[in-house]
Amino acid sequence: MSEQHASQFERGTDGPKVIVVGVDGSDSSFRAAAYATGLARRQNALLALVYVQPVLAGGAAFGVPVPETSGEIAEGLEAEIRQAAERVRGMWDVRWEFHTFRGDPYAGLVQAAGELRADAVVVGASEQAGHRLVGSVAVRLVKAGRWPVTVVP
Repeated sequence: MSEQHASQFERGTDGPKVIVVGVDGSDSSFRAAAYATGLARRQNALLALVYVQPVLAGGAAFGVPVPETSGEIAEGLEAEIRQAAERVRGMWDVRWEFHTFRGDPYAGLVQAAGELRADAVVVGASEQAGHRLVGSVAVRLVKAGRWPVTVVP
């Protein structure tokens, strides 16, 4: 076995230990989070909920303070997730963490999955019609072929 191969992280040997799920406040992402929560519970895995803060250079031109707005969205998502976790505590004993990354959703999820050493990635299906032509984050993650990817409708 080569030295490089020996030092690589081995995925999927005993089931996932870290499951990354992308959340952005959409219904689809919340369904993905619910699915990933059940998977994490059954596998006794860490659930890493990831919000990718968009970097929109043009937003400031319209008077929108983009970093502050996306930070507020991240704080709101985390608060909503904490409230949901408190409601189901006892029924669903799941270890979870909330992370934020900056960039486009695909690059942010790739970075998150790499840094968190994810064994699996769960995302919601795109709700934007244009993604049928350009390709969604989910399709790009599947094509990357680095993790098992589950797309939740």
